[in-house]
Amino acid sequence: MQFELMASMMCANYGHLAKEVRTLDEAGIDSFHIDIMDGRYVPNFAMSLNDMRCIRRYTDKPMDVHLMVEHPNNTIGLFLDNLRPGDTVYIHPEAEYHPSTTLQKIINAGMIPGIAINPGTSVETIYEMLRIVDKVLVMSVNPGNAGQMYLEYVGEKYKKLLPMQKEMGFDVYWDGACSAEKIKTFAPMGVKGFVLGTTLLFGKETPYADTIKAIRELDI
Repeated sequence: MQFELMASMMCANYGHLAKEVRTLDEAGIDSFHIDIMDGRYVPNFAMSLNDMRCIRRYTDKPMDVHLMVEHPNNTIGLFLDNLRPGDTVYIHPEAEYHPSTTLQKIINAGMIPGIAINPGTSVETIYEMLRIVDKVLVMSVNPGNAGQMYLEYVGEKYKKLLPMQKEMGFDVYWDGACSAEKIKTFAPMGVKGFVLGTTLLFGKETPYADTIKAIRELDI
């Protein structure tokens, strides 16, 4: 079964960032997930425009930029100017007065538009936006920090979204506490891709290439 794997770069070793990027690229990661946090929308600062530029310098793989910032419409141009057509940009609908305006800027720049939905965000409140985005990133943990526990009730959100994919033209992605068991359960249900962080990929003794190969070979 084919599914995408994205490396959560906020979990990488920043003492050797260039090496981390090259090693993940060679190991077969599909894209690089960049969490931008402003300390306001979420209670943490993580990654920056310069981090994103640095990662882009060492890979031609797609970028998967997750903006956890207040009013992304005010700064979206800074990110779009440093991305390539075909890269993905996610915003949180709650962070913007008129999220469809920001999404249209992403579309106009040739990027893939996405929304990220928090555990406490209901599918019903983002229903209309499902028609204008290509990707929906479902947070299975509260946003802002790595290493959190999976919130069981989020599983019901996937069950609501997945049947809508074909009709409304979007794909569903997983972000947070992603284990092999979660991939084995949700990939067959239709989840298109998984963000890999400290649960499976980073901070382990196993080389990235071996971990990614083992995930690809899961009995699904």
